Amino acid sequence: MKNMSDIIEAYLKQVLSQDEQIEIKRNEIADQFKCVPSQINYVINTRFTIEKGYLVESKRGGGGYIRIAKVKLLDDVEIIDALIDLIGTSISYNDAYSLISRLYEDEIISKREGTLMLAAIDKQTLAIEEPRACILRACILKSLFKNLKYEE
Repeated sequence: MKNMSDIIEAYLKQVLSQDEQIEIKRNEIADQFKCVPSQINYVINTRFTIEKGYLVESKRGGGGYIRIAKVKLLDDVEIIDALIDLIGTSISYNDAYSLISRLYEDEIISKREGTLMLAAIDKQTLAIEEPRACILRACILKSLFKNLKYEE
């Protein structure tokens, strides 16, 4: 059985499949699903991130809205450069997983390449405490991504 967050995410993705971007009112969606508005915030903040291929813009206040747009890939090298910048100096396993999944979904990498990348940055592979693991993971991931840019 799906939880409320999964249901809201599925609904928003279904609406997004019909349009390149959507504008929603948090309170209206909350009323529709009979949940609190913070539940909508949670779904948007965790399931519609740039790492997962979405751009979110919001305007607060009475006429406020939340705009969600699926990021379109213009060029593989361009997206890889953007992801390298996004990684920064430290990245959690979950965020790294989202980035690798995005590359696979957009057919920039194969399933095998994605699996190998995930194995290289896994918590058990790194086997060091979390703050240092996040820094090492970022270095490994950026190196892997840089190598993707030069592959034919």
